[in-house]
Amino acid sequence: MKHYLSRLEEIVKSHWNDKALSNFNGESFTFGDMASEIGKFHILFETLGIEKGDKIALCAKNSARWAVCFLASNTYEAVTVPILADFHPDSVNSLVDHSESRLLFTDSELWSKLDKTKMPLLECAVSVNDFSVLYAKTGKIEKAAAAYSEKFDAVYPDGFSAGDVSYPVDNLDKIALINYTSGTTSAPKGVMIRYDSLCSNIEFGLEYMPCSPGENIVSMLPMAHMYGLVFEFLYPICGGVTINYLGKTPTPALLLGAMAALKPYLVITVPLVMEKIFKSSVQPVLKKPLMRLLVKVPGVNRIIFRKIHDKLMSAFGGQVRCLIMGGAALNPEVEAWFKKFRLPFTVGYGMTEGAPLFGYAPWQEFVPHSCGRKVDRIEVRIDSDEPEKTVGEIQVKGMNVMEGYYKNPEASAAAFTEDGWLRTGDLGVIDKDGNIFIRGRSKNMILSSNGQNIYPEEIEAILNNQAYVVESVVVDRGARLVGLVYLDTDRMEKDGLGEAERAECLKNILSAVNKDLPSYSRLAALEVQDRPFEKTPKMSIRRFLYK
Repeated sequence: MKHYLSRLEEIVKSHWNDKALSNFNGESFTFGDMASEIGKFHILFETLGIEKGDKIALCAKNSARWAVCFLASNTYEAVTVPILADFHPDSVNSLVDHSESRLLFTDSELWSKLDKTKMPLLECAVSVNDFSVLYAKTGKIEKAAAAYSEKFDAVYPDGFSAGDVSYPVDNLDKIALINYTSGTTSAPKGVMIRYDSLCSNIEFGLEYMPCSPGENIVSMLPMAHMYGLVFEFLYPICGGVTINYLGKTPTPALLLGAMAALKPYLVITVPLVMEKIFKSSVQPVLKKPLMRLLVKVPGVNRIIFRKIHDKLMSAFGGQVRCLIMGGAALNPEVEAWFKKFRLPFTVGYGMTEGAPLFGYAPWQEFVPHSCGRKVDRIEVRIDSDEPEKTVGEIQVKGMNVMEGYYKNPEASAAAFTEDGWLRTGDLGVIDKDGNIFIRGRSKNMILSSNGQNIYPEEIEAILNNQAYVVESVVVDRGARLVGLVYLDTDRMEKDGLGEAERAECLKNILSAVNKDLPSYSRLAALEVQDRPFEKTPKMSIRRFLYK
């Protein structure tokens, strides 16, 4: 297994003048520009007395300069602490302090909301907007920070060149980053990820999702989350791909415009995005009376499905070789339609504690309803007597698995079994071919009064297929199962549904869902939510808010 920093060094040297990082319709950096800025920051870190293993926090929205800051810290062998910019400022204060970060990369707007008195170990803050110094704890630090660019010029009087690039590779067992799984201020869980865990994931990406210099990828996921960090940034840039950032959460028009202009080779997203595309653009067409008949006619349906396939692939720029979804389960009905359209899609499985990948299969080998097979350099087991038939906790062991939680020995101990396997908290089975099938989260499972295990995700998948249902959460209300639903009210209004018709529609939805469920897991009622459910950065619903 080759170190990803060795691969990055080779790409930087061989593609010095090629574009590496770009803000869509904005600033860009060649690999040479990127390497020069990394070199400047190394001078700054040295001047400030930052050593290997010291913590450097990074909290800002996605951008080309965010990527430069991350690589500067990562190649210096400081422990990088990416923090989601969407966290509340109080949480950012707390996590910077908890991580013992000496330097913080952030933007000027967020810095104005932070309280440096709550980050007593912080010595310096640098703007991601323009790399200017936002804060220096002492006059000595301020003087050093102000002069690092001039010192860089003195160290490299003939300019920084490809021959000056050298990144460390003798650090596989060292901690590369700490990634906090939430913004909580009490006993935060900072996942400690080693360099070898990143290497394993990046190597897997390069082998199973090959890419080439000159190709593009559009970054939509937050890079402070492991999914976006590794698979929309580190893996492709080690392959010479240009990473393009859209900045804040893009509008559909901006996203499609970027896809058309950049023609990415790969789209990495979450199921919710693909389900929304299906429900808004494809499902209304398929539900037209004539189309319902035509899709049942052999030969004719293949022509229709091919046209839908071509339209969807064209919307993504026309050069996408694979659509990869992760972070949550894909709705089974949507998945079945995607198979009929012959879309090149697959669903993976992972978590922050896996840096992040545990399961994946190329789209040609993807088994419906699964989330792939175990990836290289790990083992997966099901904690049940019959792993192929009886649901049990999915447990993982191997190179991808985290070191533990930073300064949280109790959580670290609880995360592993006595024989050293990571408890994922996910429930599932594995078939004879090694395909992993997730049935739900162990903490979400509901135990019925007669001892039946109920997995709310399975009920929600049926609910989400009903007309006008955008998303749902199933909760246990005193031995009664209730479905919380967020409805497409704009479409209801367009279809002329008044108050009485909407009430009747809810009754029909409840009846249709219960018809497909066993008696012990049928819903007693539906409750309409007036706004979308709160989401995590990877677009999973924050279920605990709706208990």
